[in-house]
Amino acid sequence: MGLVAEFNIDCTALPLVGVAADVPDATLALDLQFNHGNRPLFLVTVQDGSRSEIERALTEAYDVGEWTLVGRAGDTRRYQVLPALSLEEQLGAHLDDLEALEALATADAIIEQIDVVPDGWRQTGSFADRDAFDTFSSFWKRNADFRLRRLTRDGESEPPGNGLTDRQDEALRIDYELGYFDVPRSASLEDVAEKLGIAPSSVSERLRRAQTQLIEETVATTWPPLP
Repeated sequence: MGLVAEFNIDCTALPLVGVAADVPDATLALDLQFNHGNRPLFLVTVQDGSRSEIERALTEAYDVGEWTLVGRAGDTRRYQVLPALSLEEQLGAHLDDLEALEALATADAIIEQIDVVPDGWRQTGSFADRDAFDTFSSFWKRNADFRLRRLTRDGESEPPGNGLTDRQDEALRIDYELGYFDVPRSASLEDVAEKLGIAPSSVSERLRRAQTQLIEETVATTWPPLP
């Protein structure tokens, strides 16, 4: 039976990590299109954060050649990004074996989700067996800070998710811990913003999105339709 792994690869040389670091209040999800030669196209889905700040960061990023806004739904935007460097050029100085990196692309594994964060990539992947996972993880342990968050067998039941992004989850937790939800409140948006290191307006937006998501996943689904 296969394995499902959730893990972090902390390596600031990975593509688009600089963009995530420049706009820390944005959430970036990455899809790699490997059918484009040695410079695979990136499809980047962005939630939260300022559009102008994201596009400025893409324009200034050393590893981005060109970018195009290809879709938008509400405040979610999708960009097609042509990298300025091949993966070998970008990561070569940080890896002990480029051929091993290329071999990972043909390993018995499917990387299903890549979230770009300020210190690397947060990923979820399916692996054919323990050997396939060990090959993958040992490579990144040699070349970066590999942190396994969860490893389960394919098909094992897991607690249902709430649909929140990590940043939304963090905002709710910090709001609660500081007393933002107390009656009366013992913390302001400014207090939460200082703790998170982002603007109060960004805290408000992130909190509103998180509350909407929780309502849609819980309360809203149990209500009968209005007449």
